[in-house]
Amino acid sequence: MRTVEEERLYRKQRLAATMRLFAVRGFDEGAGGHVTARDPGDPERFWINPFGVHFGHVRVSDLLLVDSRGEVVEGDGRINPAGFIIHSHVHAARPDVVAVAHAHSTYGRAWATLGRKLDPITQDACAFYEDHEVFDEFGGVVLDSDEGKRIAVRLGTGKAVILRNHGLLTVGGTVQEAAWWFTTMDSSCHVQLLAEAAGTPVPIEPGVARHTASTIGTPGMGRLNFRPLYADLVRVQPDLLD
Repeated sequence: MRTVEEERLYRKQRLAATMRLFAVRGFDEGAGGHVTARDPGDPERFWINPFGVHFGHVRVSDLLLVDSRGEVVEGDGRINPAGFIIHSHVHAARPDVVAVAHAHSTYGRAWATLGRKLDPITQDACAFYEDHEVFDEFGGVVLDSDEGKRIAVRLGTGKAVILRNHGLLTVGGTVQEAAWWFTTMDSSCHVQLLAEAAGTPVPIEPGVARHTASTIGTPGMGRLNFRPLYADLVRVQPDLLD
């Protein structure tokens, strides 16, 4: 068992690593995108990447602690207003969620324009079978608190929601889970776009898809899949821990 201080550092290290991972995967798009981790000492506060800092430059020491009003209570910098609105409502609606990830990834955005759920056409896509939704009420940049609430409602108890004409949002009981679900969901979007461009994909039978989801869609698998990515990032970019 970790102390509150140890758990806080643990989450912040993986949060900074997630930003570096997103940069490596090309999920950065200007100043857009944000990942948060609930603070273990005060569940109504969360850590977030600073607005306008490139994902590939974020360090543990750069992360900002934000309260329920959107005020930065620890760290130097500003937060993305849309990021606060979306993440604060998701965190409030889902006490089980530690981390929330949203970025403007290319394939996630492309798939989001279709306003459809992902189909279980690969083993990896089965992680989201019956565990994700589509939010189809795009109204521009999310600066309206009511829209943040509606996104949280649409997410429901799932691990992800596709924001139509916007991109992907994933959640997890750990930072590792939210980060991995985002990464593999974007990849699944890419695969389905390629498959549909080539022909008509053959879906996995519902019972098999459900069984596969019970294996690869678990929190433990989310953490396991993030582990080698974290180890690689820390070895190649050790400054993220500063």
